[in-house]
Amino acid sequence: MKSRFPVIVRMIPMLTVMGIIFFLSHQPGDQLDVADLPFLDKIGHFVFYGILAGTILLVPSQEFKRSRPVLTVVIAVSICFIYGITDEFHQSFIPHRFVSAADILADAMGALCVSLYWLKKNACR
Repeated sequence: MKSRFPVIVRMIPMLTVMGIIFFLSHQPGDQLDVADLPFLDKIGHFVFYGILAGTILLVPSQEFKRSRPVLTVVIAVSICFIYGITDEFHQSFIPHRFVSAADILADAMGALCVSLYWLKKNACR
C-alpha cells in the first residue's frame, strides 16, 4: 500500500520538532526561566525526544513499517540518539549551557519508550 503523502511532507513534523529542540538548546542558560524542580530538565528531554521519535515514525512508508517494524524502531531511536548527541555538542557553544550524558540518556529513553509503545501497538494488528 502506497503512502498518501510524499516522504517530504511526512518529514515536516519531524523537522519541526527538531527545529524546536534546536531553538530551545540555543537559549543561553542564564536566560532560561524554568521552575527549579528536581529532574525537570530530564523530564523535558524525555518528553521532547519521545515526541521526536513519534514524528520520526511517521516518515517511513506503511509498507516499510509493516514489513520491518523492529528496524523502524531501531532507526527512530538511533536518529533521536544521534540528534541528542549533536544537541549536546551544540549546547557546548552556548553560554551557561553544559554537556550532559544524563541528558542524552533521557533523550534516548524518551525515544525508546515511544518507539516500543508504537511497536507494541502495531505488532498486535
